Amino acid sequence: MGTSATVWGAAAGALLAFAALTFGFWGMVLVAVLAAVGALVGAAVSGRINLRAAVDAARGRRVG
Repeated sequence: MGTSATVWGAAAGALLAFAALTFGFWGMVLVAVLAAVGALVGAAVSGRINLRAAVDAARGRRVG
């Protein structure tokens, strides 16, 4: 049984609140950006997303 999205959202919020209190606003932004990059890399490595298709779609190229 997997962990619910609500629990992950609460954990992410707590982490960002801690980062904001510890490092200030820009430190919190840096933590959020690096977490998003880490999630993207993890999803690409596990095969959950296709980065080539995502980049092509972002550039307006036809996917599929």
